[in-house]
Amino acid sequence: MTVMDLIKSRRTIKMFKPDPISEGDLLTWLEAASYAPNHRLNEPWEIRMVGPETRARLRHKTDFGGAPVVLAIVSRPGATPFERDENVMAVSCFVQNLLLAAHEGGAGVFWASLGALPHNRDILGVPEDYDVIGVFGIGYAAEVPAAKPRTPIDTRITYLD
Repeated sequence: MTVMDLIKSRRTIKMFKPDPISEGDLLTWLEAASYAPNHRLNEPWEIRMVGPETRARLRHKTDFGGAPVVLAIVSRPGATPFERDENVMAVSCFVQNLLLAAHEGGAGVFWASLGALPHNRDILGVPEDYDVIGVFGIGYAAEVPAAKPRTPIDTRITYLD
């Protein structure tokens, strides 16, 4: 599958099969994610593996669709507001690489923003100056949704003189 095929065929998965994800596959996908662009190679991402007790305390409305793996990805703080923004952008690139690597490996991902809520930050043990990029359910899709229409890209382009 080409990169273009991967990008265009990746979907947010909301329901997962109970089949486990091997630790080797997960580590391979996370390593691929670590090749994301990041300023000065500071690698601002941190991964928190969410175990059953923490997962239950998060009380996600669908329990992450029954995904066999749940993890949180956070961004370390920057020394300045600009560096903080750079870190968040780099970690978002890390996440996109993870989504594509998992998809290429036959798995899917659900990205939830609930980790940013104050009580969930506490549950995840995230320091106040860190940013929670998301909590992710990872597994093999029980069903893959159809593609939704996208806005034509040419309507989003502004040409500057």
